[in-house]
Amino acid sequence: MRRMRVVSLLLAVLVLLLPSATVSGAEEEVPKQLTKKEEEKRLNRLRKELRGPFKKWMREDVRYILTDDERNAFLRLSTDDERENFIESFWLRRDPTPDSVENEYREEHYRRIAFANERYASGIPGWKADRGRIYITFGPPDEIESHPSGGSYERPYEEGGGTTSTYPFEIWRYRWIEGVGQDVLIEFVDPTMTGEYRMTLDPAEKDALLYVPGAGLTIAEQMGLSEKRDRFMRTDGTRSGAPVSGMQGMRYNQFERLQRWAALQKPPEIKFKDLEAVVDSSVEYNTLPVRVEVQYSRITNELILAGVTVQLENKDLVFREEDGRHKAIVNIYGRVTTMTRRVAAVFEDVVTVDTTTERLPYESERSALYQKPLVLPPGVYRLEVVSKDIVGETMSTYRIALEVPQFDDESLASSSLILADRIERVPVRSLGLGQFVIGSSKVRPRITEEFRQDERLGIYLQVYNLGADDSTAEPQGSVTYQVASLDQPSELLLDFTEQINQIRGATSKQMIVEKLLPLQTLNPGEYRLSLKVTDSVKNETLVPTTTFKIK
Repeated sequence: MRRMRVVSLLLAVLVLLLPSATVSGAEEEVPKQLTKKEEEKRLNRLRKELRGPFKKWMREDVRYILTDDERNAFLRLSTDDERENFIESFWLRRDPTPDSVENEYREEHYRRIAFANERYASGIPGWKADRGRIYITFGPPDEIESHPSGGSYERPYEEGGGTTSTYPFEIWRYRWIEGVGQDVLIEFVDPTMTGEYRMTLDPAEKDALLYVPGAGLTIAEQMGLSEKRDRFMRTDGTRSGAPVSGMQGMRYNQFERLQRWAALQKPPEIKFKDLEAVVDSSVEYNTLPVRVEVQYSRITNELILAGVTVQLENKDLVFREEDGRHKAIVNIYGRVTTMTRRVAAVFEDVVTVDTTTERLPYESERSALYQKPLVLPPGVYRLEVVSKDIVGETMSTYRIALEVPQFDDESLASSSLILADRIERVPVRSLGLGQFVIGSSKVRPRITEEFRQDERLGIYLQVYNLGADDSTAEPQGSVTYQVASLDQPSELLLDFTEQINQIRGATSKQMIVEKLLPLQTLNPGEYRLSLKVTDSVKNETLVPTTTFKIK
């Protein structure tokens, strides 16, 4: 019953936090007041939605590393697709090597859960035990002082000295924990002798003779300088004896202990606090040249995939040499907020460029590309991106308004027209996952829109809401590709058409245009690319257009 009351209270609080309107300008609509009956229906719906794997993911898998903001954001989601995209973004945000297929953070996290369940289980699963929680959150300790059977124990002088008998206990030592401090000692005690060790604030909790008069005395008590009952008069929350000759470190200070206790209950801190501070300020940094571009494609009518692409020129980065290899490291922090400053998404990643001495001149002429896929409802947002070269200590800030488009079910519409230097199919297990992945394709944009003659120009476009022929139930129409020089726009250098029903996978709901055009026949210069999409059934036309350069 107590658990049901807690769940009901939690869900009631969440109802107050759930937004009922999307952003449609500079203000958000005031939520409609629900009647008592409507509120009960909403609570029941939330309980049903949070059952199954999503509930397990939030309450078990990432319980200790999920921040409060992330938990609130997850609970606001209304569909399974939104939750799946949130989980993907959750792990990508913590991936130390976003350019690789493996997510080392996620693999290590689940390894820790498996180890905790195997090593620390007693009457409860290992991940629920205090030792399991600390291990999952902060990893294995640097040192463990273990007393699995308890027994005779010489107290340290800081706890009063003297000999006593103890319950089973362990002391874990971490040399450093981010957000907690250095030389962190965590004590676990098993007073019930069942194998369930509890984390404790009181060093005397392991003392099995604490409540036995005249037994397990401290040095001061043996010398008659104090009495054992004095331990129960302390106001710092412990039952420890007085330290010998005042020999007590700062970690025994009651405020220090409470502060560390509270810090150990929190999830690990975000990686780039310094970059988050830059976003919060109005100071602009432009010592590190950077380009940012955002492309949009539809997931559903209410959810849009916004691909935020950041490009850095390797020649602007500073490489550090170690053992014959050269490495540049750039930290990237981004935040998307509504026009009322409510945080809609946060991402932070590390971009590394690693090369050899021989390839360094060649690598310096290339670019480093990073992309973060964000799932946002249609509306107006503010994007802020901070990039910092760790070696060269240069930094840039980038701020722009995002106008995430609204797609309906009727009108002919399209995604952003993307010019890419690579378009390729992805394995089934990677569908919709990772950088540059849109559905079943990996599309790496060339945001400078500059190509060499020996390269191929990649074209990617999604078209929505095509009409369907009554007899065949298939879309009917054509796509015309046209390229002209900006100097002579009336002279078409490339002009060809293909029928929509000949494009692989084309349906009335969505058609995907993927082309790789050779550029050998085009001279260096600036060009305009136009795609004319004609829907013969609905008699509608789209003409997305962009420009590009050939070096």
